[in-house]
Amino acid sequence: MTKDDERIERLKNIVLNLPECPGCYQYLNGEGTIIYVGKAKNLKRRVSSYFNKNVQTSKTLILVSKIEDIKYIVVGSDEDALLLENNLIKKYQPRYNILLKDGKTYPSVCVTKEEFPRVFKTRNLTERGGFFYGPFSHQMTLNNMLDLIDRMYSIRKCRLALTEEGVNEGKFKTCLEYHIKKCKGPCVGKQTREDYMREVEEVKEILKGNTRVVCDRLLVAMQQLAEEMRFEEAELLKRRYLLAKEFVEKSQVVTNYDYDIDVFSIADEENVAYINYLHITQGCINQGFTFEYKKRIDERAEDVLALGIAEMRSRYKSKAKEIVVPFAMDIEMKDAEFLVPQRGEKKHLLDLSMANVRQYKFDKMKQAEKLNPEQRATNLMRELQRKLGLEKLPMTIECFDNSNIQGSDAVAGCVVFKQAKPSKNDYRKYNIKTVVGPDDYASMTEVVYRRYSRMLEEGTPLPDLIITDGGKGQMEVVRKVIEDSLGLKIPIAGLAKDKRHRTSELLFGFPVQTIGIEMNSPLFAFLTRIQDEVHRYAITFHKEKRSKRQVHSELDEIKGIGEVTKTVLLRKLKSVKKIKEASEAELTAVVGAAKAKIIHEYFLSEK
Repeated sequence: MTKDDERIERLKNIVLNLPECPGCYQYLNGEGTIIYVGKAKNLKRRVSSYFNKNVQTSKTLILVSKIEDIKYIVVGSDEDALLLENNLIKKYQPRYNILLKDGKTYPSVCVTKEEFPRVFKTRNLTERGGFFYGPFSHQMTLNNMLDLIDRMYSIRKCRLALTEEGVNEGKFKTCLEYHIKKCKGPCVGKQTREDYMREVEEVKEILKGNTRVVCDRLLVAMQQLAEEMRFEEAELLKRRYLLAKEFVEKSQVVTNYDYDIDVFSIADEENVAYINYLHITQGCINQGFTFEYKKRIDERAEDVLALGIAEMRSRYKSKAKEIVVPFAMDIEMKDAEFLVPQRGEKKHLLDLSMANVRQYKFDKMKQAEKLNPEQRATNLMRELQRKLGLEKLPMTIECFDNSNIQGSDAVAGCVVFKQAKPSKNDYRKYNIKTVVGPDDYASMTEVVYRRYSRMLEEGTPLPDLIITDGGKGQMEVVRKVIEDSLGLKIPIAGLAKDKRHRTSELLFGFPVQTIGIEMNSPLFAFLTRIQDEVHRYAITFHKEKRSKRQVHSELDEIKGIGEVTKTVLLRKLKSVKKIKEASEAELTAVVGAAKAKIIHEYFLSEK
């Protein structure tokens, strides 16, 4: 028995003694470092799955090869396991766990813990600094909120260490902010601390997203002051009320619910996952963020989303009792309920979140393409690979198309795209040799057989994907040649067109299935380009052949008349018809007496 076999046997013995209850497991390497942390409803069942060779992926195999010891922590519920997993990952940063690309660089708003608190935007989060609200991923939203606070309240902007004792002793003087009526002068006792703190509490409510609550309070207070005939104070509250109301109306009101809702969606790829989080307060979007998680092994989308939910709800201290998600979750939370809406306002919220996560993913892709132009081609090939379920990246794609007019001058073209770019040196033209009449299927059979039988003979690398300019029939013809006649295994797809001869759908597989692709996506544009290119190439070759045949049938049959003479005649007389109708004297003026006599006598005898 090898050392590795002994290691696996020892680990399996540890697994046999694991309890069948919720908890977190930790994998350690030979140095005792935690390399992976996971959660489970059933510790024994979950950990044993890593040592089942039938379900291991390549990435999981790498992880298992590094494990030297297993530790675990038993907890009381799925939610506790999820929260513990999140805390352990943040604490130990295991090598093979998903990595959150942190959003701490986003600005937050700080309300200081001073006797006369200040309110300002910051990226430096220190626990002693004050109460923090955010972070805010959208700068405009944050700036609009701070502008509203600045217009509604007179929160001081100075950095004086104000205390009631210092104010009473007259240690401070007013500044410009006081004289331009941006501050009420708490530093000199012009504003009491009680009044100042009332304004600060309302600011906190606005920062929490409870602007509607502030509006309602201001309206009640304003009406009460008006009833007491205190019109000047009522006017001040009215100004605040109108500013807050205007801000609420400009905000995106998405629901009629008066309780908090958390909305999550995910866009999952091979090595990265994007999670969008919307926090809804009083019917308005209070917070909206998209985070990027770098995947280390083949985590399921459900597991990544569960970890994201725990992380974000903890970070933003959300107490929402409803969590809207795109699919059923395999966890339970004692203070919250998971919902997968099919219609209504909550479905609208989920669609909004999914639109945000898709846009974030698109923006990241565009940014990467600007930094690395080759990245766009790689993204297209990866997307096509994922859509078709291909084993490897379609680095080389070949596409075929036929062209003829009622069977005459039948030709075919093959275009080649390498790394999502046309490789024109590899394009090939084919004259149809064995088919009589307009038979596209027979023509395709001939061309595909000639193409790949020759590549086999010459040892030329075969393509990663074949695309036919046609539907199910053309695909089946190609399949018979590739698989039945030549014994090859090359994926085959088809591009079908609609009644207006525009690319309409991508077909793949046997039996053939329609692969859904958004018509405004880069991948759809790429496939359309391939189809347009092969059509252009085949049509151009067909026109060239037809043109040569028309000229050849008239002039090239005349003995003694070569290419130079033919070119001179066509340049001067413009067409074969005019050459036929020209007199011998007219021909003599162009090509000389001897050749003019040959041409003239040929056309006379033909008549």
